[in-house]
Amino acid sequence: MYQHFEVNITPLNRKRTVRVYLPENYHEMETKRYKVLYMHDGQNLYRDEDAGYGMAWRIGEYLEKEKMDLIVVGIDCNEGLKRLDEYGPWESAEMTDVFSADRTSIGGEGKKYIEFIVHELKPLIDRTYRTNPDETSMAGSSMGGLISTYAACMYPHIFKRVASISSAYWFNQLEIEDLIKESDLSPVERFYMDIGTKENTETIDDLTYIDSSMNVYRILKEKVQDSRFEIVEGAEHNELAWRERVPMIFEYLFKN
Repeated sequence: MYQHFEVNITPLNRKRTVRVYLPENYHEMETKRYKVLYMHDGQNLYRDEDAGYGMAWRIGEYLEKEKMDLIVVGIDCNEGLKRLDEYGPWESAEMTDVFSADRTSIGGEGKKYIEFIVHELKPLIDRTYRTNPDETSMAGSSMGGLISTYAACMYPHIFKRVASISSAYWFNQLEIEDLIKESDLSPVERFYMDIGTKENTETIDDLTYIDSSMNVYRILKEKVQDSRFEIVEGAEHNELAWRERVPMIFEYLFKN
């Protein structure tokens, strides 16, 4: 079952649609409380007709098939380069050569975006639905993987299980590596990472994606006891490729 509503991202003063997936038994199990997974690019998570490129992850179908009791909260992304601003924890002056020579920097709003999730959206979800507030996770792909990793470093006591998929760490490579080194990630229970071998986008080639994620994982695996990194042969940088990896990701994160 799906519900959606509009919120205001207060620190950025922007309206955004939030799409919530509820388990099939949610209204039957009146006392049961559920784990919650927060995900970025919410419009691409559930149904092809809502997805930006006509290809969704179809997460609801997978959860229903597996009878996995999990609430998923998908936050729609902003449009165009503003998506990079919100999902980029730090400004990236170098990326203007890739995306827009008209701007002096891109990114830098990720801190406010995550603060909104932690201080406004999560309390709203916990009030509205029967959640287990202590069992909260986060996942995202590409820039969504970068901002999910940032959130785990800043709030490891909240986001205890994290998936960073096909991550665009190159956007803030040095900054995210330094943050992981400085962070106490001992509260993080599981951390999933992956990258495809055909991830090239714009002027960012396959090897850049692979090396970028490998460099992050070398640091991360020393900080999180239960971590996993997959290099997926032939996988491209799109929702169809991520849909195919949904079972592997969700089984690792949530099945004992």
